[in-house]
Amino acid sequence: MDTRLYVITGHAFYKGRSLEDVIAAAIRGGADCIQLREKDYTGRQLLEAGHVLRRLTREAGVNLIINDRIDVAKAVDADGVHLGQGDLPIEVAREILGAGKIVGVSTHNVEEALAAERAGADYIGLGPMKPTQTKLDTDPVVGPAGVLAVRRAVQLPIVAIGGIKAEDTAEIIRNGANSVAVISAVVGAEDVETAARVIRGIVDRERGNRA
Repeated sequence: MDTRLYVITGHAFYKGRSLEDVIAAAIRGGADCIQLREKDYTGRQLLEAGHVLRRLTREAGVNLIINDRIDVAKAVDADGVHLGQGDLPIEVAREILGAGKIVGVSTHNVEEALAAERAGADYIGLGPMKPTQTKLDTDPVVGPAGVLAVRRAVQLPIVAIGGIKAEDTAEIIRNGANSVAVISAVVGAEDVETAARVIRGIVDRERGNRA
């Protein structure tokens, strides 16, 4: 999966705006992958949100990934699922979702990245880059130096995640990440579309420089 700006939902940051309005603006700004991640939602709420996002992403031609919930991913015909270290194995997720679906895995170090690659992940989420307000049980900070170490060890696409703002993006991409995943930096911005466009522009520039 080749993505550049991976935007994750987070309803606590919407400032009273709707999921549809926020994510539509993020897509207009250059988000090319959307992940549905709402830890406090019921299964029914996730399903409803998933259908909204599936329509938006399909119309825009961008990927929809569901965090953790393989059942929801299958129900809304998402493009894939993102698994944590404690979730079902990759091969089980593929068996449930069917051929051609994307499976990403959260990793925090070289060892986990190598294990994900051996297991057949399509990409790895690597983080956290910085302390983050969206995950209270945060693992030790990986940082840009950790990106470089993982890039030297694996061939998989790396999606860097965790506390990333626009000003952090260039160094992360220069160190070998393919993409950055953001929540509050985009969906919590006063102008979601512009915030997305700024970060996407930095990713595009830095990836172009290393091509």
